[in-house]
Amino acid sequence: MTAYEPGSFLAELTPGDRADLERIGTARDFRRHEIIFREGECSIWVAVLTRGRVKASSDREQGGEALLDVRGPGALLGELAAIDGLPRSATVTALEPVRALTFPGETFMEFLRTHGGASVLIMRTLSARFRDADRKRAEFGAFDATGRLTHRLVELAERFGEVDEDASGSVRITLSLSQEELAGWVGASREAVSKALGNMRRDGLVETGRRSLVVHDLAALRRLLH
Repeated sequence: MTAYEPGSFLAELTPGDRADLERIGTARDFRRHEIIFREGECSIWVAVLTRGRVKASSDREQGGEALLDVRGPGALLGELAAIDGLPRSATVTALEPVRALTFPGETFMEFLRTHGGASVLIMRTLSARFRDADRKRAEFGAFDATGRLTHRLVELAERFGEVDEDASGSVRITLSLSQEELAGWVGASREAVSKALGNMRRDGLVETGRRSLVVHDLAALRRLLH
């Protein structure tokens, strides 16, 4: 059985609803860096990740990219456009080779009409995203760039970390993000993120390489947030 990210749409569906959804979907593969949806485009098809991870981002008015979220296997993508018919609110890009089940918007909406549990799950999914967005907005007022970066590192370690048993419990983050992408996620400059990571390296909290990141003391990072 495919391992879906805990709390994701596919993970929370009942086995019967999941089987019905899989029967009406079309499997499609996307290359690393391939754009799945583009912000502002008018399309209403929906995708559900079955393998790989993607990032959702938005263009900044002053240039650059604001990273909004990272989603993994089981995540639902593009449902807002299918529900309200408005242009895409974000660009979704494959961070690695991705496979997804895709559905015409009308097909997906019919599935929701005939599967009440899935409709409730959609509401819970959207509610969780809105709450997460509110929490991140609050972080901007409560934390500096280093504090916001610490929040994201803890989140990445908890969601995408693998404990390295040969390194005293260090957590290797398996998701490949550049410093530019991290900067876009915390709303800071690349220079500020690079400086913060340098301080964390000096204190023995993390180890960084080219698109690689190991958290040596996750408990210490959590304590910094309090």
